[in-house]
Amino acid sequence: MRKKRRPKLAVWKFSSCDGCQLSLLDCEDELLTLAGEIEIANFPEASRAVVRGPYDLSLVEGSITTEHDAARIREVRRLSKRLVTIGACATTGGIQALRNFGDVRQLIPLVYARPEYIRTLDRSTPIADHVTVDFELQGCPIDKRQLLEVITAFLHGRKPRISAASVCIECKRRGNVCVTVAHGTPCLGPLVHAGCGAICPSYNRGCYGCFGPMESPNPSSLSDHWLREGMNPDEVTRAFRGFTANAEPFRRESERHERKE
Repeated sequence: MRKKRRPKLAVWKFSSCDGCQLSLLDCEDELLTLAGEIEIANFPEASRAVVRGPYDLSLVEGSITTEHDAARIREVRRLSKRLVTIGACATTGGIQALRNFGDVRQLIPLVYARPEYIRTLDRSTPIADHVTVDFELQGCPIDKRQLLEVITAFLHGRKPRISAASVCIECKRRGNVCVTVAHGTPCLGPLVHAGCGAICPSYNRGCYGCFGPMESPNPSSLSDHWLREGMNPDEVTRAFRGFTANAEPFRRESERHERKE
């Protein structure tokens, strides 16, 4: 009897810190089960072995920051039946997208001793700006349980069951006291996609927006509330310029409050 072919999974890195790829390795026991169902064909964090494509599912971490990145992601897309972006860098441009609000040519000499060797684009952009993406999994880093759900869903030909709720819902489920209502702490929770388990509010800190904007957020309402409570426009701008500053709703809102020289 002919042995059934296992689907090929490939994991790719672009401009990023590798944290989202490590979330897959952090699955531990679940990864052993998963490895029995799929063929991990390309995953540099786990193995030097590379199996040639095409690939049934590609997981892509990192943003596009160089011309080489832009060319390579098109090749990855060509080789992939399904392509899923994982993490804030791949879905929004990441923390490195803070360059998008300034002049990268002025920033490079401040960071690198030999700036003449640096070849980079003016902007850090998400994967979806360059190729078609089948699903975006948010987070900085991503949640391993959500990652396993996405992989399982694609292997079985169904849509991933990832909640579209906000971090506020996770706070309620954990029984957290609202840090904004109780202490006046600025918190992005009402706008941010669930998935982190409300880690920061659980330790009496406001949400920083690691998982990016939820579906249909209303950032102007929240920032206007902050202004009424005493925050100044610079503080509001900085609140939206974190891990997912380049996400469209956050980018627009930060620019609305940015003071022009």
